[in-house]
Amino acid sequence: MGNITSGHFIFIPMVLIVGFVLGFIIGGRAARDAFAMEARRDEERKKAKVEREARRAARAGESDKSE
Repeated sequence: MGNITSGHFIFIPMVLIVGFVLGFIIGGRAARDAFAMEARRDEERKKAKVEREARRAARAGESDKSE
């Protein structure tokens, strides 16, 4: 086992800092994408609900006319 050089005291913290920065950037991007996907899904659900209610109202209108 060799002696630990002073380079280790500089290199290891720098590697950790670079890892934290990259993780922060990649994690932020993933969170932003997940938020956008959830917002898009909510929008699609609202649109589907409006369409369902419109169909239901149309059927109710048809049954009122036939009576």
